[in-house]
Amino acid sequence: MASIQMRGVHKRFGSTHVIKGVDLDIEDGEFVVFVGPSGCGKSTMLRLIAGLEDITEGDLFIGDKKVTTVAPSKRGVAIVFQSYALYPHMNVYDNMAFGLKLAKHDKGEIEQRVREAARILQIDQLLERLPKELSGGQRQRVAIGRAITRQPQVFLFDEPLSNLDAALRVQTRIEIAKLHERLSTTMIYVTHDQVEAMTLADKIVILNAGHIAQVGAPLELYHHPDNLFVAGFIGSPKMNFIECSIVEASAKGATVELGDGSRIEVPVDADRAKKGDKATLGIRPEHVTPTSDDGATSFRGKVEIVEHLGEGSFIYLNTDVSSERFIIKEDGDSKATSDQDLGVWMPPESCHLFDPDGQAYHRLERHTSDG
Repeated sequence: MASIQMRGVHKRFGSTHVIKGVDLDIEDGEFVVFVGPSGCGKSTMLRLIAGLEDITEGDLFIGDKKVTTVAPSKRGVAIVFQSYALYPHMNVYDNMAFGLKLAKHDKGEIEQRVREAARILQIDQLLERLPKELSGGQRQRVAIGRAITRQPQVFLFDEPLSNLDAALRVQTRIEIAKLHERLSTTMIYVTHDQVEAMTLADKIVILNAGHIAQVGAPLELYHHPDNLFVAGFIGSPKMNFIECSIVEASAKGATVELGDGSRIEVPVDADRAKKGDKATLGIRPEHVTPTSDDGATSFRGKVEIVEHLGEGSFIYLNTDVSSERFIIKEDGDSKATSDQDLGVWMPPESCHLFDPDGQAYHRLERHTSDG
């Protein structure tokens, strides 16, 4: 097992600047997920750690060893790719043993490592089969097993589930989580799927255009995004955003005015804000409540369409407060209908507020007394 440190890391491909001065600490035994939109640099970051790409500038440490220019085979890492990369003419056993044979390990040790990895991944009954005789999920487990046999200090996963169907993705995701619990080895996992990121990670690294937008535990990023990018990236459907202006601001809260003239008091530290400043109000669809005519209402809108998904319903509203559709996530048996006039209640304690540069005002925790 090993910790990882990246210090001032840059990567350029010719004139294209892909990774831009990244500083990152990954603790020994952590499960860290790199996530972000396509082209943000997450796979490149993984390849820099693996040694499959050279670092243009900066330093990389694995454990207490500087490995910036060390060959991939000497870094103590094993990587599992999106494509299974199995040898089609070799059975499962030989695919998993191949790297150990190249490294000239003792035959008895190879046997022990392969069979132990197969037992962990519950593929011991498949060792004599060829890859063409396996399902996609089984092939991916063989690829993971091949990495396990190397007994690396660090496991690297590059979108390993994207070739699987939905049911297999869930099953294999659970197996990877159990594998981390069992091995307690440092793991870094690249994905564009935020469900994978939220369910697997001890710590998520959100990348945006080669920069780190925020690092934190999954629920920390969900409840306390540092900026508009993170707020809009984490969560499905994404957070609702409404342009507004500051009416009053202090370290104890901010009052904002929406486009239709309605006002909301948001419990944030807005000490740096001034009256008249532009701002963006944010709230997640699952924190919004549709209201009846006599209920508390932040504003009103007209239902454009309702999507019933069984376990929940998505209500899409056209409103006077935003040019974008406003989304409400409600129970699966929602009674909302198209063209219905609907009130919207946004609990202030669930609202986020962002300054003109997209940086979040710190949310204040409100405590109620027993009295």
